Amino acid sequence: MVDQIPMPSILTAIAVLILATGAEILHAFRVKKTQHLAFGPDGKFSSLAYLAPILRVLSLTGLSWSLVTLMLIEPKAHRSKMKEVEAKERRHLMLVVDVSPSMRLQDSGDGTGVSRTKRAADLVQSLLKRTTDEKLHITMVAVYNGAKPVVQESRDLEVILNFLDGLPLSSVFPTGKTRLFDGLEEAARIARDWPADSTTLLLVSDGDTVPATGMPKMPPSISGALVLGVGNPSKGSMIDGRNSRQDVGALQQIASRLGGEYHDGNLKHIPTSMLARMGTLDTDKKGLKLTLREYALIAGAVSALILAILPLFLRFLTTSFNPGNSESRMTQQL
Repeated sequence: MVDQIPMPSILTAIAVLILATGAEILHAFRVKKTQHLAFGPDGKFSSLAYLAPILRVLSLTGLSWSLVTLMLIEPKAHRSKMKEVEAKERRHLMLVVDVSPSMRLQDSGDGTGVSRTKRAADLVQSLLKRTTDEKLHITMVAVYNGAKPVVQESRDLEVILNFLDGLPLSSVFPTGKTRLFDGLEEAARIARDWPADSTTLLLVSDGDTVPATGMPKMPPSISGALVLGVGNPSKGSMIDGRNSRQDVGALQQIASRLGGEYHDGNLKHIPTSMLARMGTLDTDKKGLKLTLREYALIAGAVSALILAILPLFLRFLTTSFNPGNSESRMTQQL
């Protein structure tokens, strides 16, 4: 939905429309008396010339509306600088990200040597770019052989992406086996006191060495869940003397037990329709949506362009008369 248009910009546009229309009427009477000077001795001109006053009026109106609107609307703020949202009104995205050594294996994407961690970062970035909820707060939990909250209730997307893209978070954990359910347990602990149905859980992992038991119960605040798999699910790569691959079956089972959905993100981004089905994460479901600022910029640019090319339009398309050209004068006389 487009933001509400400021009333002063509407009133300004109406005033300019009335004044410009009046000026064009007066100008038309003046041109009628001296049209032989502009269009030649016979005063003939193309019917296209009638478009000129209409284009001038509309362009001046659009330009004035654009400028006043841009002056009055608030600049688009970075999420980290937005107004504080009360705790009971916040929406949450809980990211549980597998940062175990197997996530550094380069077998993701289309076979061009993309690491699982990089692929996970690309997928999350794509998701975040499609979120439209200004009340969204993001919490990130890193999990290896334990779980650590990395970011809590942040609105700064860049902070999240910096942690996802290349930082060796596994180095903060001691060496050991991956305990993926520790991340879900930590997520449940953090989200325990959040309002009911306010949170979307996103688990990103290759599913390598998932335990058979020990999955925690999620609190009422988490009402939508998506398990995102990365890594080649068929070929895999060697690590520590064994073949590591995306364990689709294990990740599908986790998604089922969470009451959510699984998506193989190894090659395809998360469909917006899948995000919409979770219900707790507002996304742009219809593709590109322009803001009031963007409409004002477009209106201003188009109006300025029309005003700039209008003299050329009048010169070359409305009359063949050229006061400095003797051939033109002879043509007019004939």
